[in-house]
Amino acid sequence: MRGRARPRGWARLIVRAVRASGLAALALFATLAAWLAPLEPGALALQFAATPRAFGEVVHRWSAQDLQRYRAHLPLDAVLLLAYGAFGFLLATRTALFAPLGERARAAAGWAMPAAAAFDAVENGLHAWLTAAPRFGVPSLYVASAGAAGLKWMLLLAFALLVMAALARGRD
Repeated sequence: MRGRARPRGWARLIVRAVRASGLAALALFATLAAWLAPLEPGALALQFAATPRAFGEVVHRWSAQDLQRYRAHLPLDAVLLLAYGAFGFLLATRTALFAPLGERARAAAGWAMPAAAAFDAVENGLHAWLTAAPRFGVPSLYVASAGAAGLKWMLLLAFALLVMAALARGRD
């Protein structure tokens, strides 16, 4: 619909979709943060465990109940990644927030959150499999899992920086 005005009803629907996906992502994030808070070391330590040994050191410090708690969060985390991926895409492509930025920055903003969500899904899938049983013979999958987590966090940070840049330029 570029170049044509959107009907008023369509604009309201987009605003509602941006708000709903953003609020859903925020609520899910808060819920999962509270659910995972008792884990020591925290879930973030597991995300960056790039070797079987490092991964095992985290998991073996958890009780059986802690490991079950971690594994139980994965389905809800899948809903979270869908929500934040949709929110980022809609915010970047269907609102004027990123208008002060150049075309490349706007395009990057449009795909940063969905790409982060895709890497999050890879990480979750690997964590589901790697936490189901000891799997020391596949070191490349631990590297892949930590790499997916690293890329996810880099993309989330890039999106946040693009939001701040758009807000700063919008004030000028």
